[in-house]
Amino acid sequence: MNRNFRFKVTLDGIEPPIWRAFQTPDDLTFAELHSTLQIVMGWENAHLHQFSVGQLHFSDPITAVEFNDKDEYRHRVADFVKPGDSIRYLYDFGDGWEHTVTLTAVMPEAESLPYSICLAGARACPPEDCGGVWGYADLLHALQHPDDPEHEELLEWYGGDLDPEAFDLDEVNAILRQ
Repeated sequence: MNRNFRFKVTLDGIEPPIWRAFQTPDDLTFAELHSTLQIVMGWENAHLHQFSVGQLHFSDPITAVEFNDKDEYRHRVADFVKPGDSIRYLYDFGDGWEHTVTLTAVMPEAESLPYSICLAGARACPPEDCGGVWGYADLLHALQHPDDPEHEELLEWYGGDLDPEAFDLDEVNAILRQ
């Protein structure tokens, strides 16, 4: 069995913060980190993404060619980060969801698991395509104020009530187990 990495990811620009702490095997590629981030954060994997470590950028093979990035399937996270280092993760080039992913610890083999697990988190992930940090703030305001002129339209677009405080650790871990 390998060691594990412990990460904390925070969605930048949102207060109070939306964050997750999670643990993965230490041999993961950037592509595997992307898949894990999609699950722990609650995204739908519907948009392009890119990792940045210093001046290096990693993305899927098609985006990598277009932007002269490194292929995320060919590079392991462990080769580029050490405890305390942060990775910038951009999801959805249009909405511009920026995340700070910090490697908080390397767990000894005796405390490691052969799979990924979410350890903790706070607040719900914003819905896809809501317009980034500012669009999300506008959405929350309109949904919480029935007198807002955009309330009905946004309620229909979203499809119901949105609880920005909701986070279900058990549900996240059930999806990770799949």
